[in-house]
Amino acid sequence: MVFSSIVFLFYFLPVFLLGYYVSGWRTGALLLGSVLFYTWGEGPYVLLLGGLILINHLGGLLIAAAAAPRRRTAFVAALVALDLSVLGVFKYAGFLARILDQLLPGAPVPELHLRLPLGVSFFTFQLISYVVDVHRRSVKVETDLGRFAAYVLMFPHLIAGPIVRYADIRAEMHADRRGGRTIALGLQYLIVGLCQKALIANTLAPVADHAFGLDLGKLDGLTAWAGAIAYTLQIYFDFCGYSNMAIGLAFMLGFTYPKNFDYPYVARSLTEFWRRWHISLSSWFRDYVYIPLGGNRQGLAKTLRNLLIVFLLTGLWHGAAWTFVLWGLWHGGFLLIERFGFGRLLEAAPKPVAHLYALLVVTFGWVLFRAPDLAHALAYVQAMVSPRAFGPPPIDLAVLLNNETLLAAALGVLFSAPFLPWALDRIGRPRLAPSHHLPTRLDPRGVHALSTVGLLVGLSLSVAHLAGSSLNPFLYFRF
Repeated sequence: MVFSSIVFLFYFLPVFLLGYYVSGWRTGALLLGSVLFYTWGEGPYVLLLGGLILINHLGGLLIAAAAAPRRRTAFVAALVALDLSVLGVFKYAGFLARILDQLLPGAPVPELHLRLPLGVSFFTFQLISYVVDVHRRSVKVETDLGRFAAYVLMFPHLIAGPIVRYADIRAEMHADRRGGRTIALGLQYLIVGLCQKALIANTLAPVADHAFGLDLGKLDGLTAWAGAIAYTLQIYFDFCGYSNMAIGLAFMLGFTYPKNFDYPYVARSLTEFWRRWHISLSSWFRDYVYIPLGGNRQGLAKTLRNLLIVFLLTGLWHGAAWTFVLWGLWHGGFLLIERFGFGRLLEAAPKPVAHLYALLVVTFGWVLFRAPDLAHALAYVQAMVSPRAFGPPPIDLAVLLNNETLLAAALGVLFSAPFLPWALDRIGRPRLAPSHHLPTRLDPRGVHALSTVGLLVGLSLSVAHLAGSSLNPFLYFRF
């Protein structure tokens, strides 16, 4: 069950919200609804997640109770190893088996085809952040198992993030949450995210699927560029849309999730891009990998080493394939170049030049991310840079590039930049300021209150699009 589905929007969500607000047992209602939500898509895997929740909860209690630092460190190391082992078995065992089969031809290496539990990369990182934060004494241990389980299983962030640390919402987990003062704001976020997903990402998906699914012998430069640009917009509005829907659902339940995107395509360097893209993931790697490795405090050589490690892991986090490894190293490599002085050149360069550089690097990186294997990615890039075949579009591409697709692409380009806040400021549209219960970590100035008519029109168009189309994946579900 995905958020942008008729079943979720018109059946599950209304029934759940009614039970959540009518019952006086908020944590219990949240836990029950989240279990049903996860079981709907994953069935028995909810037992695996339940076991991890129980073990990490007990482990957190042991860490908090241990007086000796070495004992606390031993407990947290064991828990992190367990959590990563579960992630490793389900996500990387098949990849490692294929590598061994190539390195040891003829050896009896078993083929492993384990089904990946939905959201495993996200809830594993949340569990790790919890036990590490308890070890660091940066968050108070949660003694109530039901409350801890509700935090991990909370359906808005369970499947595809954002990665919500317990420290972010502990106070709200212990609060009453019966006021419902942010329901309207939550609805606004939910509808905006739904429009991003249904009207832009889903509309552009066929162009990207066509280009990346073509026989490479038939792939011309124009189709390759059309597919790469379509996917660049699709993945942003797919994931940003999901994050906005998750933030909106959290507001409706009385919780505040961290901001996950900040117009990453306006970045003028890769360094800036990663401050704006998937913020909850990049900040997680910063706080739990980069800084513990020494960050930038131990000289240039170790700083560069730490950056490469972080982006190698970032690539692997997204998927068990060489394309993801190379995608992570691609970004890490450009970050190293910027650290070596290229970043200062970008700061001195004209803004359009720096912006074009960042967009090109990111777009070519998405080719690695989307391609099924390295050979396909290389051939795809060759088609993009080859001077041949930039004539009239092929018939199949011309059919896909219809008025609806071109409008979605134009809106995607427009809303990839902060055009809407700029326009709403110019016409004097009011903001929902932090004093109106909007936390400053989302926007210190508040979020514009969109018109009710505009939101209803967007909701109607999105629902009509979903009802008339069978294409409705969330790209980050497979991570």
